[in-house]
Amino acid sequence: MSTLPRGSTVRRDAGLYGYERALRRHGIEPIAGVDEAGRGACAGPLVAGAAILPAGKAGIVPGLADSKLLTAKARERCYDQVVRRALAWSVVVISHEECDRLGMHVANVEALRRAVAKLDLAPSYVLTDGFPVDGLGAPGLAVWKGDRVAACVAAASVIAKVTRDRLMDDLDEEWPAYDFRTHKGYITPTHTAALDEHGPSPIHRMRFVNVRRAAGLEDPAVGSAS
Repeated sequence: MSTLPRGSTVRRDAGLYGYERALRRHGIEPIAGVDEAGRGACAGPLVAGAAILPAGKAGIVPGLADSKLLTAKARERCYDQVVRRALAWSVVVISHEECDRLGMHVANVEALRRAVAKLDLAPSYVLTDGFPVDGLGAPGLAVWKGDRVAACVAAASVIAKVTRDRLMDDLDEEWPAYDFRTHKGYITPTHTAALDEHGPSPIHRMRFVNVRRAAGLEDPAVGSAS
């Protein structure tokens, strides 16, 4: 991964669109953001989104923020705005089986790569959330809390989160005993109680210790981290 072009800086108070403005001042565009949803969940798919927002007023998404900081209704409104305004956007779903086969970190990196590769418009630069990702086909920068400080990453996070939430709502209808609609596959007391009572469903990720324990494959004394 590269750094910002020499001579460019992003002030702390630059706002959500500061990184894109700094890159465009150096003639760099289009700029893609990429992010995922569901990495920490122990059930359901991993979803990655990517987005390229246009410059100027057309790329200003009302209410845009890190998807985790928005209410479900606000995320849906942002999602509609992002897909309407974006020059290009994409979403990739990695099944729970592939997450188990690859391991969560490898699956996460693969999802981000696929999301960028799926964009109809090839980016000249890619911003990622938190950690560097190679193999994106363009230079880029890992931005700490990128979904809170870079608009294109926030847009990607909204795409990923809304898509995954909709998928988990559908899975809740298929497996109602686990209440996926409420916790979206993350570990909560309600989810843990359902696992203890019913054991894992076919969409649980068996690499997670709490899931293996519910399946009788792990010592009950072992912690619940994946």
